[in-house]
Amino acid sequence: MAFAFIQNIGPWQLAIVLIIAFVLFGGAKKIPELARSLGKAKNEFKKGLAEGEKQSEAEEKSERSEEPAKQVEKA
Repeated sequence: MAFAFIQNIGPWQLAIVLIIAFVLFGGAKKIPELARSLGKAKNEFKKGLAEGEKQSEAEEKSERSEEPAKQVEKA
């Protein structure tokens, strides 16, 4: 019954408590490093998405260019 209050905590309250605990125990010096690494990860993810989109567009174009050739061969 000591942890009955946990049922009433929402996700935002839990996030705030975790952030405060991180600042207290992790130290304020590590926050910029964490933010920097999160920013780099976000940029890499965006680059990967853009690269995947370019690759899928190139595959679609190559499939479109091959379709007429296949039709000529069938005839």
